[in-house]
Amino acid sequence: MAARRLSLLLSRTASSNPFLRGNNSRLTRGAFSYSTSAAIEEPLTPSVKVDYTQLLINGKFVDSASGKTFPTLDPRTGNVIAHVAEGDSEDVDRAVAAARKAFDEGPWPKMTAYERSRILLRFADLLEKHNDEVATLETWDNGKPYEQAAKIEIPMVVRFFRYYAGWADKIHGLTVPADGEHHVQILHEPFGVAGQIIPWNFPLLMFAWKVAPALACGNTIVLKTAEQTPLSALYVAKLFLEAGLPPGVLNIISGFGPTAGAALSSHMDVDKLAFTGSTETGKIVLQLAAKSNLKPVTLELGGKSPFIVCEDADVEKAAELAHFALFFNQGQCCCAGSRTFVHERIYDQFLEKAKALAVNRVVGDPFKAGIQQGPQIDTEQFEKILRYIRLGVDSGATLETGGERFGSTGYYVQPTVFSNVQDDMLIAKEEIFGPVQSILKFKDLGDVVRRANTTRYGLAAGVFTQNIDTANTLTRALRAGTVWVNCFDVFDAAIPFGGYKMSGQGREKGIYGLNSYLQVKAVVTPLKNPAWI
Repeated sequence: MAARRLSLLLSRTASSNPFLRGNNSRLTRGAFSYSTSAAIEEPLTPSVKVDYTQLLINGKFVDSASGKTFPTLDPRTGNVIAHVAEGDSEDVDRAVAAARKAFDEGPWPKMTAYERSRILLRFADLLEKHNDEVATLETWDNGKPYEQAAKIEIPMVVRFFRYYAGWADKIHGLTVPADGEHHVQILHEPFGVAGQIIPWNFPLLMFAWKVAPALACGNTIVLKTAEQTPLSALYVAKLFLEAGLPPGVLNIISGFGPTAGAALSSHMDVDKLAFTGSTETGKIVLQLAAKSNLKPVTLELGGKSPFIVCEDADVEKAAELAHFALFFNQGQCCCAGSRTFVHERIYDQFLEKAKALAVNRVVGDPFKAGIQQGPQIDTEQFEKILRYIRLGVDSGATLETGGERFGSTGYYVQPTVFSNVQDDMLIAKEEIFGPVQSILKFKDLGDVVRRANTTRYGLAAGVFTQNIDTANTLTRALRAGTVWVNCFDVFDAAIPFGGYKMSGQGREKGIYGLNSYLQVKAVVTPLKNPAWI
């Protein structure tokens, strides 16, 4: 998802997507900025079939125990895409039992690490082969631009699985020189059954962040998808079975937080829990884990990340990067640079460029070529964003552009820019999770560091400067898990990600992602002839 790569969405565009109905000439129309059109053209109809809507338990797709289903909606229209099995506590029990058996009795943790690696690699190959189908499902269910899903996100998921497949047979223990009379081994062992709960903003990327390291370490999994976006995970689960993953190793429950999510978090036979979502829900997950069997929890939660534009910055480039840092993925990023701090000497110049970028941002059907911004995920998020925009106006911030619904159908929001934003305004304090840029003014480094750190969050930060001393000062002073300098949203499988403060605990990706799914065991044995050592 690196900024440079995301700006180069060149070769695989919506017009080359074979899973859309309609001729190619139609795919190039309807790319409007909100300033020139108030309507969205008739949305294109994906022709990919939705074949997997049941729960995956013990290697089989099955109905929920209750027989209930729920609709998953197309955010472009609000129309139903499919009805998906609604899992609840009984289904979680079934899935955990399957995962427990696969761990305690099954072949997965007893399989050689090399063979586990081969299965992960076979899955990555299959996912790469079905890139366009998976990207189509991801766009249809989520609303993100197809170009983004097909060219960046699904290839990145493939990369994650290949990265952790390479780690599977390289998880080594240690020997420790102790008192000279004992041989001491340090073993790294899987936890057992890992419960995982993923969000809707990056369904398959978050699937990869959790599933890949857990499997590489030898754990078995029960994963709950977000109720808004269940389709792509169920599809790729079928690919895992094709790759040879044994039954019960990966189980997928679609359902709702208060039922399926709560049952998984509080389950007494789940050994480890990982959650990505809001800070408020993360608190609940942590409480349920503690009250049940005190299972360890990895949390990746909310953010209100500062993006700091220093006095010496190239204003045009800084405005472009700040625009990307906020508006990418419809603003639905936990690490979005949602507080844009600009030095007072370049503030007015920066504001004009930021406003122009928002006015010219191309909003429309995410399946059409050239679209930069699709709809928000659902009506709840849509209404929440518009409510924050009204609060921004009421609090005295200057609405420079946007601020309203885009079109008359679906969950589209105009790209919005506020100036004269003050630190105590809600739009500067709370996570909006939408295409709303708040631009604040600062005087010097001490001022901006203090204000940037005055937040309950600490997930990420951005710094734009040409001065290495300024960059070093800010990267050390900012209380955030990731600091991007003259770039933003640069991700790689090897780069750890996670937050300070109420943005979470633990890290995902890289070697730190392995640590989240391994326990440490010390084995101490007396030496019969210690003098021989």
